[in-house]
Amino acid sequence: MIQRIQTIYLLLAAIISAGLIFIVPLYGNTQGETIWVSDKILYLTLFLASAALSFITIFLFKKRQLQFVLGRLNIILNFILLGVLIYQSQILSGGAAAPEKGIGMLIPVISIVFIALANKAIKRDEDLVKSVDRLR
Repeated sequence: MIQRIQTIYLLLAAIISAGLIFIVPLYGNTQGETIWVSDKILYLTLFLASAALSFITIFLFKKRQLQFVLGRLNIILNFILLGVLIYQSQILSGGAAAPEKGIGMLIPVISIVFIALANKAIKRDEDLVKSVDRLR
């Protein structure tokens, strides 16, 4: 049952959370330096935890309820990560030499979308199994 659509969604979320962070910078500061995820240990930990949780969830296809709960926890983790990133972008100084906010700040949002799609597919599978069990 690993060939389900939620597996693709969770794999995309894991690839985005773990792979894209090394390709796309988070932001640039006022000194013109580009800040990457690997420069900040908190960001790196949260991104890799999100990717690991997505990857682990793929292999729990026999336990759909647990898979659904882990998807929800991963969404909460990504919202925490997004909050930390937004807080960091708000404390960056602005003005004439405004710092550049990178596209890496949107990675948690993209990951949340894919995990929500996976949870929707997991819920649909669970409803299908329950409806079949009623017929027996």
